[in-house]
Amino acid sequence: MLMGLFKVMMLALTGLWLAGCATDGNSLTTADLSTPGADAFASAGPASEAQPGMLGTDPTDDLALGKKYYRDKNYGTAERHYRRAAETHPRDAETWLGLAASYDQLRRFDFADRAYAQAIAIVGPTIEILNNQGYSYMLRGDYERARAKLAAARRMDPANKYVLSNIALLDQTARQGKTIE
Repeated sequence: MLMGLFKVMMLALTGLWLAGCATDGNSLTTADLSTPGADAFASAGPASEAQPGMLGTDPTDDLALGKKYYRDKNYGTAERHYRRAAETHPRDAETWLGLAASYDQLRRFDFADRAYAQAIAIVGPTIEILNNQGYSYMLRGDYERARAKLAAARRMDPANKYVLSNIALLDQTARQGKTIE
């Protein structure tokens, strides 16, 4: 039991390190959700859920398909798969985070806020959730709330490259006075 919890915690810590937003040099998008270790939230429930066959390990399940379509920038299809995964696995925070990121890209911020709230209810305000919420507020042009979320994430991990990148993007965007495309 303790070894299983240790594995879950290590997976979660690896996911914290890898998750968040990544930059392509011109704009920021949510990090590749299929990166090994980015499945940290999939095992956020009881240790019994951290068994082979857990959500996201089958390349044809809705979580894996949501990640694939998100990486391909097909946000509508990604949203549909993440939503199905959330309906069948409502206690999976990674699914809710992917759903929120998809809604952000579709400019459905009302639904994104609900998905972020679900993820927070499951695992609390993690660095990647706060970072992604900060990015979401940047997309909306709400720089004050973006700065507050990113500052909270930075307090949790002052050296997190995704948070620092989003803070730099926020500073640049706020100076230019326009929203992120």
